[in-house]
Amino acid sequence: EPMTFEGDHSPPAGRFAIVAAKFNRDVADRLVEGALEGFRKHGLKDAAIDLVRVPGAFELPLVCRKLAASGKYSGVVALGAVIRGDTNHYDYVCDAATRGILDANLQTGVPVIFGVLTCETEEQALARAGGSEGNKGLDAALAAIEMDNLLKKLA
Repeated sequence: EPMTFEGDHSPPAGRFAIVAAKFNRDVADRLVEGALEGFRKHGLKDAAIDLVRVPGAFELPLVCRKLAASGKYSGVVALGAVIRGDTNHYDYVCDAATRGILDANLQTGVPVIFGVLTCETEEQALARAGGSEGNKGLDAALAAIEMDNLLKKLA
């Protein structure tokens, strides 16, 4: 049987950052609350969590990369909501945020978790920010913990 490596949700060491877009703030704030709940439930104290606010989803990658590259954080969680409008602006913002957050992971080796909702309507976003579809902010915090623990096992 092959040797299997897997992360878990045991209490993480180190600091974590949440980077949250202010655009669609009602949704983003619920995602932040979910992420904080996820971190707290798994043993992280508020003193080990930094929250950084950026204007919108387009600005997430730069700040996530800066924090990940600083060496201060075991993981970074990017949160926001992009809701389709009447123009193709949505597609450009979603693509830029997705690519930028991926690049922040690969360039720094620090888990940068994609917790950006990309929805057709505000109702869909709210359902995923503590509504009927759960809270993707909480899921993102758990992914950050799991990836941190996995990377430590692989080191």
